Amino acid sequence: MGAGVYADMAAHWPSSPSPLAKPMNEISKIVFSDSLTSADWDGTTIVAGDLADAVTRLKKEHRDGYLLAHGGSRFARALVETGLIDEYRLLVHPVVLGAGERLFPAPLTIEPGSTTVFSGGAVAHVFTAHPRSS
Repeated sequence: MGAGVYADMAAHWPSSPSPLAKPMNEISKIVFSDSLTSADWDGTTIVAGDLADAVTRLKKEHRDGYLLAHGGSRFARALVETGLIDEYRLLVHPVVLGAGERLFPAPLTIEPGSTTVFSGGAVAHVFTAHPRSS
């Protein structure tokens, strides 16, 4: 996650009564930021520098599991640009804004995997990514 999402989540989860608070507080968290110098939320590591290098290193370190990226559109676009995403899990909420930022700056080659519809109207789509052609 980026520094902005980290700030919001770190302010919410440590004192949240939600049943999701315990796993959110226990899971390892990585914040990609060149401006953040410290993190008070337990289990948080700050990574600065080149995003593609950091993601490549993390993927090698976590071969037996998966990495989940959570953040805003700017962070998501930066990750897309690295070409290192293996799977997209997009949660779409039924809100019409009328304007906004593009999530994908250029067309992607992705293959639909599954779709889950939630009772509140949100829809989760899973897509498998394919390597970019040069």
